Amino acid sequence: MEHDFDPKTIESDKLYRDLGLTDDEFTKVKELLGRLPNYTETGIFSAMWSEHCSYKTSKSLLKRFPNESDRVLVGPGEGAGVVDIGDNQAVVFKIESHNSPSRINPYEGAATGVGGILRDVFSMGAHPIAALNSLRFGHLSDERTQYLFKEVVRGIADYGNEVGVPTVGGEVQFDASYEDAPLVNAMVVGLIDHDKIQKGLASGVGNTVIYAGAPTGRDGIHGAAHSSSDEVSEDASPAAGNPKLEKKLMAACLEVAEREELIGMQDMGAAGITSSGAEMAEKAGTGMEIDLDLVPQRDKAMQAYEMMLSETQERMLLVVEKGQEEKFYEIFKKHQIDACAVGEVIEEEVFRIKQHGEVVANIATSALDAPANELPAKEASYFQAFQDEGAPEIVVEGQGETLKALLQRPTIANKSWVYDQFDSNALKNTVKSPGNGAAVVKIPEHDKAIAISTDCNSRYIYLDPENGGKIAVAEAVRNMTAAGATPIGITDGLNYGNPTNPEVFWQMEQSINGISEACRNLNVPVISGNVSMYNQSQGEPIYPTPVIGIVGLFDSLEHVTPNAFQAAGDIIYVIGKADNDFGGSELQYMMKGEYRGHAPKIDLETEKERSANVLSAIKRGYIQSAEDIAEGGLAVALAEKLMRTDGLGVSATVTRSETIELFSETQSRYLVSVKEEDAHEFEKICKDAYKFGVVTDKSAIVINGADGNEVIREDVDELRELWTGSIKQLLKSK
Repeated sequence: MEHDFDPKTIESDKLYRDLGLTDDEFTKVKELLGRLPNYTETGIFSAMWSEHCSYKTSKSLLKRFPNESDRVLVGPGEGAGVVDIGDNQAVVFKIESHNSPSRINPYEGAATGVGGILRDVFSMGAHPIAALNSLRFGHLSDERTQYLFKEVVRGIADYGNEVGVPTVGGEVQFDASYEDAPLVNAMVVGLIDHDKIQKGLASGVGNTVIYAGAPTGRDGIHGAAHSSSDEVSEDASPAAGNPKLEKKLMAACLEVAEREELIGMQDMGAAGITSSGAEMAEKAGTGMEIDLDLVPQRDKAMQAYEMMLSETQERMLLVVEKGQEEKFYEIFKKHQIDACAVGEVIEEEVFRIKQHGEVVANIATSALDAPANELPAKEASYFQAFQDEGAPEIVVEGQGETLKALLQRPTIANKSWVYDQFDSNALKNTVKSPGNGAAVVKIPEHDKAIAISTDCNSRYIYLDPENGGKIAVAEAVRNMTAAGATPIGITDGLNYGNPTNPEVFWQMEQSINGISEACRNLNVPVISGNVSMYNQSQGEPIYPTPVIGIVGLFDSLEHVTPNAFQAAGDIIYVIGKADNDFGGSELQYMMKGEYRGHAPKIDLETEKERSANVLSAIKRGYIQSAEDIAEGGLAVALAEKLMRTDGLGVSATVTRSETIELFSETQSRYLVSVKEEDAHEFEKICKDAYKFGVVTDKSAIVINGADGNEVIREDVDELRELWTGSIKQLLKSK
């Protein structure tokens, strides 16, 4: 591969466009350098100014997120955010997308997504204790969707299981919007002591830059940096992952993180050496010089451009005190990881690259901070029409059959086919594993635990981006509350279509406004995250999908609350009345074949009050089980609480419209069970709860209408068979 282009040729033939720079950006590069860039420098600017590395289109919007609280120790800007959990301990967490690589090579794309987010967390010095995912695919009846689904899940499972970090939860949804553009978001949570937090800094002039991990190859050149910043090229080649090497690298990095001679450490993620080196220097207010002849290479014929843009996996860049290098080499050697010095920290604030005794790039670190890309926003053409339509009217005839049909919808159906492939208890600390509401992981040697979840209903956000953004945060908070945990922080995986489309940029802006408002009202800071754009399916933008990864804290393991019913005789309460909220619902699509009209309304003050009340009742021991009411409405939530039990049933009465009360997706509602002797005290705390029924010792759901006639009578075992078998049957159909 020949890249010896003369700088004048790069300009005259507009070769920079092939690398992702616009004409205006190339002009800006010339101004910053005071000269024409060579090919390697053009590639470096292209990578660092890409959407994936620079957030140039979104960074002005991201400033709207609240990112401070009494618990936040490290906010956005580092490898991951850090939140205090008491006892000099903290959790480190972040979510990242690997959408474009997973579209091209679903197995490797998903696997390397897990590897990359693991490195973001252990680069901070934190021990990864849990992984989650948030996945979106087209309709599962489609043959290619089945292939993507199977391979993505296999990639996540193989990598996570081999590394030994438990995959404890996640979510999967299916919609035509993602038919040719799957979303693969991976989240990792780590545990660390306050005094051991590492940052990606290249400080201390004269200190040594160490390269550790796999030798650099031609993997993924123009990978994440460009594929997440423009329309996907089908001939792109995602990097391959090596989980066995990752496990060794993680152990080595966690050991070197204990050394006081370590100055900084960062994962070589998107744009590889370029992004890690430049970012570490820029954050420290220093410069960095790297000699590519010292960098381990799979092919000695690689040119500087290729080496700087390579996205070979399982690599780290460290800065250590000068003269202390041997201590680090010994640790890496013990873990069978190659490590060597490749450069040094310099006083001049430049990113300088040498190869074969010549300077091949010399760029001021400040110049690599991309200028903000201000794009126009235009209200989506469909939005006002949907607002004018109001709330969709739906009437269900045959509630039992409707419930059975909903339970077989892939978005609602049991996901055991997915999580049975994961080792969800690899570290023996998982209290609540996948399929049981929010995941719960105990903190060793302490009477406390964390709850973790990923959430986003993109249909609501499509219909009403601002309102849908609020709902995404509120649902995540409800998942924490129902588990018995206090929400302490959020990481967001923001997935959108092409932002140069003014309507897509409007969706992004409005949903971020909604997320920001909900975070402020519900007191959960955004401490890390990722933005993925240009997610287009067959030329059309995906539904806006800002995934909310959330972590909550249990003061005591006693507060961990089951989401399944516990005992016959317990009283079943619904907290919050249902309204006519079917816009964007699973029922609407099942019956009408489309999403339209008003999304469900949400009142953040009501959300906050109910969350506080439910948490208070849990901590006082009054609630035996709890679950939020989400997709499919009350009937689905009721069935799910039963199908996770053995031998229990429900006898209940609907007092109003059966369709609305059983299937509406009205927000801010919970389904809980309470011992009869605690009912009075529970009702004093949760004043807007109403008795819906009672748990029975007969394995059936029996629901009567207001007139006393049965509207549903279904055997729980039969429902369970439909619920658990749906995805497996669909996957066997091709």
